[in-house]
Amino acid sequence: MIIANPIYDTVFKKMMENERVAKFFIGTLLDQEFENIEVKPQVFTYTNELLGLAVFRLDFIATLKLETGELKKVLIEIQKAKNYIDLMRFRRYLGEQYKKEDVINAQKTILPITTIYILGFKLPELETACIKVERNYKDLVNKKIIDKKSDFIEKLSHDCYIVQVERITNRFQSSLDKLLSVFEQNHFTDDQKITKIFSHPTDNEDLKLLTGILHHSGTSPEERKILENEEEAWRTVNAAFEDKEKELVLKIKESEKIINDKDKALEEKDKALKEKEKTLEEKNKALEEKDKALEEIKHQLDEIKRKIGL
Repeated sequence: MIIANPIYDTVFKKMMENERVAKFFIGTLLDQEFENIEVKPQVFTYTNELLGLAVFRLDFIATLKLETGELKKVLIEIQKAKNYIDLMRFRRYLGEQYKKEDVINAQKTILPITTIYILGFKLPELETACIKVERNYKDLVNKKIIDKKSDFIEKLSHDCYIVQVERITNRFQSSLDKLLSVFEQNHFTDDQKITKIFSHPTDNEDLKLLTGILHHSGTSPEERKILENEEEAWRTVNAAFEDKEKELVLKIKESEKIINDKDKALEEKDKALKEKEKTLEEKNKALEEKDKALEEIKHQLDEIKRKIGL
């Protein structure tokens, strides 16, 4: 089966518009059951005036109602390349979400946050495809883990889930494996990595529905054109980032050279001052010895005068 690569924003948006698929995606990653889900894409526009280009980025906010009745907010970010601008944007966005009041049934509240990052690049220190960065409560006085939770603390900190799509393998056993399999970055049918062949069996209804959506996105000429435009736009933006990065690296090197030259000049100046101080000290010492010699001669003359009665 041919499917679209789900790390494209427009494809992922299609996935998350289906409530059952959204539940499958988030519920499998978080390993939680919940009653209902509401997903809203958040649009960020990157504009490059020099290139005459505007590129839209989508982040996603999902509001979950757990079976316990607890409400939770999940922020989902797809980052295809390791761009500094994306990292800073999402940090600002995360900060805004912490400041923002949520409205549930016309009442203002503050929901605990969980984040999911889907990365299109490898973190060199971490070799697994899926990672959970989990908090715990530790009693520092008695040196033990606390098994209770505080609503106040839950709303000031969050757990984090990371998917490294470049590290997804052919493993197909658990529900998590089956979810990750659609993000596997292999078996592409084109150089742009827009579509790929999905050869695993769709042996459950959630996976069948998910791959069906991806199949339509990958085979529809209209949607294919949208994906090609998205890929070309981000290729241009990434090239601009690379040029800007090279320019910044060159400026940093030039600045470092100027600083090193100034440091060297200051060191030479300090050395010259120290040598001058040493010369002055030697001169002062010579003058002191001269004064001492003159004083001794004067003393001897005074002694001679005394003896001859002058």
